[in-house]
Amino acid sequence: MVLNEKIKELRTSTGISQVTLAKELGVTKQCVSNWENDNIQPSVEMLVKIADYFEVSTDELLGRSSDNTVLLDGLSPEVQANVRGIVKHLKVR
Repeated sequence: MVLNEKIKELRTSTGISQVTLAKELGVTKQCVSNWENDNIQPSVEMLVKIADYFEVSTDELLGRSSDNTVLLDGLSPEVQANVRGIVKHLKVR
């Protein structure tokens, strides 16, 4: 999936309009429309804002990662270590 498709997919899957996304990112609705129609590309700084807004990595946004990411923020160090161990075990198989 390319960037324009990923932005549109993330936006529609969260049920927000182009207008809402534009307001959240501090751009115009036309800007969001242009991204989604592949007329222009967001700046590097805007890519980071878009990724942060949708809580995805910039790699995922750019279609460079097919790996699923699990956020461990808020878990105790012990639980984080257990989750990492499980994931490592699963990758070996």
